[in-house]
Order: sequence, then C-alpha cells, then structure tokens
Amino acid sequence: MSIKHILFDLDGTLLPMDQDEFVKFYMPLLAKSYIEAGVQVDPKEFIGAVWKGYEAMVKNDGSRTNREAFWSYTEELMPISPEESEKLALRFYDGDFNQAARATSPSPFSDQIVKTARRRGLHTYLATNPVFPRCATMNRIRWAGVDAEDFELITTYEDQRYCKPNVEYFRTILEELKLDPAECLMVGNDVEEDLAIRELGVKTYLVTDTMENKKDLPIHTDYMGSLEDLLEFIRTMPLD
Repeated sequence: MSIKHILFDLDGTLLPMDQDEFVKFYMPLLAKSYIEAGVQVDPKEFIGAVWKGYEAMVKNDGSRTNREAFWSYTEELMPISPEESEKLALRFYDGDFNQAARATSPSPFSDQIVKTARRRGLHTYLATNPVFPRCATMNRIRWAGVDAEDFELITTYEDQRYCKPNVEYFRTILEELKLDPAECLMVGNDVEEDLAIRELGVKTYLVTDTMENKKDLPIHTDYMGSLEDLLEFIRTMPLD
C-alpha cells in the first residue's frame, strides 16, 4: 500500500537544531522576561519549575490537555497565579522568543520537501511534540521557512493530551484524522520520540542531519537519510 499521508516533526527535523543548545539559549530568555515583568523569582529555580511542568506534560495520561498539565503543576512553584504566568509566557513566545531562532539552522530543503509532497497529492501534518503554545509553534514554523498553511494539522499544547514518545499521542492523531497507518509515513529526527509510532504500523523516515538518540537505542526505521535525501525520496517514491 502506498503512502498518502506524511507526518512531520519540527524541531531537529524541518527546523534543524541541536535541541540542548536551543533549550540553553531560550530558557534564560524566558526567565529574564518574567523577572523584567516584576516577578520575584530566582532564574535557576524558575527554569527548574518550567522543567517540572514539561515533565508533567510528558507524563500526561490523557485526563487533561498538556496546557492544563503544565500550568496546574507549576501553580505551587511560581509566585504568581497560573493565569498571570501564562499571560507572561504567551507575551514572551510572541516576542522575545524569536531571538532563539539564532540557535537553529534552517534548511532550504524543508519548504521544498513539504511543497513537493503536497504537489504530489500527499496530505501533510505537523506532528511536533505538543509542549509549546500555538504561538510558539507558529513562530518556529516561520523560522523553518515553511508555510503553516501547508499542514492539515499542527499539534500544540492547547489541544493535545499526550506527548512523544507516548504512542497514544500518535494514536490520537491517526484516530482523529481517520488515517490508515499503512498509508502513513512519520518523518522525524529523534529515535525514541519519533520512531515510537512504528508500534502502530506506521512507516518511518529518520532524518540524520541533527539526529537525536540520547538513550543510544537500537535504530529500527524503514528509511533514513538527510533532508536532501528526503526531498529526493518524496520526489520519486511510487504513488498509486
């Protein structure tokens, strides 16, 4: 059965980056934005609280959105209410967060890849780990030089209830869009997070430009190569 749907990861895939370097760059910016807004918080403690909130999203069991999981967890760790804190965060992600684009390495192949897929009649979706607000995700799409309009779905923390590598994140997408796993391809750079979808019978393409494999897991994928290789793969792969 041929591929009809492609799910793309963003960070490290369509937006090449070293994830650790990116986080080291933008987390202090986030802490600084709170302090400049008058929030009395130690930067290191603040960043620690953000990481705890991130862990709450990764461990989310589907009983609430990732947004709810993040802010409910940080309620006891922040000196201001979750509502006030979220307002400051959204202001940051709309503005100063864009400085973090300097910690990424956009590729001219990314937009070509997505547009080539669409020209060939394939459906394209952005299956980026939903740990960011929509505004932050839209900015990262823009940094990548890709058009948000080219995706039929963009996952964000507002509307998702699981995170990678939880296979339920992928299952939710497939069920919501009524996709046949045998007709899908997941494109990502993270061995643990993106290849987890194979459990559902979805083929995978591992992008190697900035591949992540922090746990040194065995690599089981149908295809792998650079973004340039991926472009040629999508140009030439057989379609019904």
